[in-house]
Amino acid sequence: MTSFFPSRTVSFYMGRMFLIRTFGILAGLMIVLLALNLLSESGKILAVPGNGDGEVWRYASLRAPELIAFLFPFSVLLGTILTLITMNQNSEIVALKASGLSAHQVLAPLLVASFGVAILSFGFNERIVARASATLAQWQQVNYGPLPIDRGDRSNVWVRSGDDLIQVAQIRGRGDAAQLGGITLYDREGGILRTIVTAPRGRRDGDGWRIGPAKRFDVARGTVTALGDLTVGQGVTPDQFTLATVDPNGLSFTALQSAISDLSEAGRPTKSMEGALWHKLSAPLSSVLMPLLGAVAAFGIARSGKLFIRAVIGMGLGFAYFVADNFALAMGNLGAYPPFLAAWAPFLLFLLIGEAVLIRSEE
Repeated sequence: MTSFFPSRTVSFYMGRMFLIRTFGILAGLMIVLLALNLLSESGKILAVPGNGDGEVWRYASLRAPELIAFLFPFSVLLGTILTLITMNQNSEIVALKASGLSAHQVLAPLLVASFGVAILSFGFNERIVARASATLAQWQQVNYGPLPIDRGDRSNVWVRSGDDLIQVAQIRGRGDAAQLGGITLYDREGGILRTIVTAPRGRRDGDGWRIGPAKRFDVARGTVTALGDLTVGQGVTPDQFTLATVDPNGLSFTALQSAISDLSEAGRPTKSMEGALWHKLSAPLSSVLMPLLGAVAAFGIARSGKLFIRAVIGMGLGFAYFVADNFALAMGNLGAYPPFLAAWAPFLLFLLIGEAVLIRSEE
């Protein structure tokens, strides 16, 4: 292992330089994008009666994790290029090559550091980003109003029961243990709305759902009647509520696996969800590609005047990967690519491109 890496001192020096630049760029880009996002959303937040600075900061705290996850690979790419350009200008790369190190050995500390960043990115996505995305999506569905919804719950689900429509503001749990909150039943006959039944909570009861304490509003008479508990939605299964809206961005890897299993058992299509599941692994690992794609900035004589062009080529390769990744995901969602191919094909393709660039640099 020691023969593959430069000396311990050089490895720590390169790794520290790379991490400092990567996280510095990440912080700068995140602050800029968050500020721009707040400019567009703060007006909507403050337009809701009762909202103030606290709600704006709450939005920032929910939006920031999404931006960090989005910017992680970009920051690794730019951090790699900046690190290698600095070392090239200071003739440190030349010194390492002159000592007998290959291009792979020169990049080894950056590859190890980027792999650590990939692990950190995956854990950050699982523990923070998924929860923040789910909460923010629920808050935006109520137009930044009061949010009586716990993290991870499904919200604003519509189900049809015969001619009737059932809207549920909140669903907790799965299967027969599912709990409904904020139920509104639109009772229709022949497409004409007759009554509206509302209830704060509901649970599974036989083949239907027992809700209560219910109130009925008669559209024609304009009267409200207290009904107590009653059973509605005969024939409506729990998966129609719990699987009506599955947002991959708001679920962790294991939670999305469970949702895909439930969808498959219910006979629902799962191809796009499977692609999103694989992408939860390939997206963080894209950080490992960035040192390979940015390596073109490391090799070559700095005084030749082409260092800037090399940096631009490195950035172009990195951004080409992100374009190919988004394109493959879109094709996977359309069913044109298998889920595994949609998530991993760009990664494998640009891994080969990065290796080709590195081997060319050796020659």
